[in-house]
Amino acid sequence: MVDSSITTSTTTKRPLVNYHSTIWGDFFLSYTPQLTEISSKEKHEHEELKEKVRQMLVESPDNSTQKLVLIDIIQRLGVEYHFKNDIETSIQNIFKESQQSKNDDDLYVVALRFRLVRQQRHYMSSDVFKRFTNDDGKFKEALTIDVQGLLSLYEAAHLRVHGEEILEEALTFTVTHLESMAPKLGNSLKAQVSEALSQPIHTNLPRFLARKNICMYENIESRNNLLLKFAKLDFNILQKVYQRELSELTIWWKNIDVANKFSYARDRLVECYFGAVGLHFEPQQSRARIMTGKILSILNIVDDTFDAYATFDELVLFTNAIERSCGISAMESVSHNLRPIYQVLIEFLNELEDELKKEGKSDRVYYAKVEMKKWIKSYFKEAEWLNACYFPKCEEYMENAITSIAVKLIATISLICLEELIISKETLEWVTSDSSIFRASSILSRLKDDIMGHHFEQQRTHIPSFFECYMKEHGVSKQEAYVEVQKIMENAWKDINTELLCPSQVPMFALEQAINPTRLTLSFQVNDFINTKGGFKDKVFSLLVDPIKI
Repeated sequence: MVDSSITTSTTTKRPLVNYHSTIWGDFFLSYTPQLTEISSKEKHEHEELKEKVRQMLVESPDNSTQKLVLIDIIQRLGVEYHFKNDIETSIQNIFKESQQSKNDDDLYVVALRFRLVRQQRHYMSSDVFKRFTNDDGKFKEALTIDVQGLLSLYEAAHLRVHGEEILEEALTFTVTHLESMAPKLGNSLKAQVSEALSQPIHTNLPRFLARKNICMYENIESRNNLLLKFAKLDFNILQKVYQRELSELTIWWKNIDVANKFSYARDRLVECYFGAVGLHFEPQQSRARIMTGKILSILNIVDDTFDAYATFDELVLFTNAIERSCGISAMESVSHNLRPIYQVLIEFLNELEDELKKEGKSDRVYYAKVEMKKWIKSYFKEAEWLNACYFPKCEEYMENAITSIAVKLIATISLICLEELIISKETLEWVTSDSSIFRASSILSRLKDDIMGHHFEQQRTHIPSFFECYMKEHGVSKQEAYVEVQKIMENAWKDINTELLCPSQVPMFALEQAINPTRLTLSFQVNDFINTKGGFKDKVFSLLVDPIKI
């Protein structure tokens, strides 16, 4: 049961929502620098194990099944970031050698190689799967006894592009058989199948998979105990980094006085930082992680200000102030009720500028302001529709929604905050352009967000979701609209996969900023940000509180 109720202010007709308060309070303040310090013993053992894993990786022949499996396990356990260059070189060599390999009849190996190569932006033809099909294009029934092969093919199918009928068939084939056989499998295999069907690797974020995969890998008889111990130690060390950052963020949040100033909004700092960890989990990405955690928390309050607090007249003044200056000088033109959130937004941008100024990169904030103005303008467009009781057409709704979902704003702030990377002006210009990968990613995020919030938001005065727009425009049922949404989302993933395989001057780390906010959205469940007392709380504990027993 959702712990919230709809209320309406008797004085100003505000569509208030009684969201429950934060369940965390001062919990993370207890994680002091002393408590989260990484001991010299941990550092030494971590470094020692890392070099042993690197040695295993380097010594495995590139054309061997052993190398493919090792790379896959390293990625699943969340420690790939330590070996990026080694893995990139290996996969490049694997791709070159695969051009000559035509006779591999092991479905597990062929599908794993295909996925690893495509993930690295190399185009491998899906024709490699033809040997596993009959003359009619259907996959051979004999494959249904190979659970690991089916899982591998299932994961590979999610990197399909438009027109790859064999991979469409592969997805249908694997889902059908994995679902039917899951109840009959042993615990270890059942867990692997369940996780894969819940959210495949390609649409997920490494940090959200790491702990689950460590636990599953621990139950596999053929496990490499050295690699397992390294992954556990690495997870615990990173967890201490996150705890220290979240302690600092809790102080920042308390100084804003969210509970009193924004009592109408969702107080979700911890949950937003959880999302930021998903986007930027590596230890050297601390600044990007902290600033992304801050902006996600602020955007949450701005969202509720527009949807569940402000009057239309107040939003007119607020939007004009953002569009005119995006600075503190416009504060006087903002209505008294919205000055607190306006101030928080501007102070965040000022902090961003001060932080980047230390490296002579304050000019990057310009791109954040450009996206901030676009985002606020898209929210105001929704307010105009609501005020006029206007029902937009599907295309009109989506054109605005791909901005209001804030993928580009989050990606821009993430990108400009990344340290130790050379980011060209061309890359920054690309982020603010209308690129197809951003469009596809935003469509995915918007539709998943509509799926999650559709029922709750329509209980009060709110603009129609894509579902309502589609049902009205095409005269169909909710179920028919849902089927159409699934088709649009599948096509959007194909657009993303196509873009990843196209030659481009845009570096992979920048492309990931376009895709990862969508992977984050896809990992959330219905009502995760409305009622955080259930499954979401368990996820936070798993990632940010409970260490893994070594």
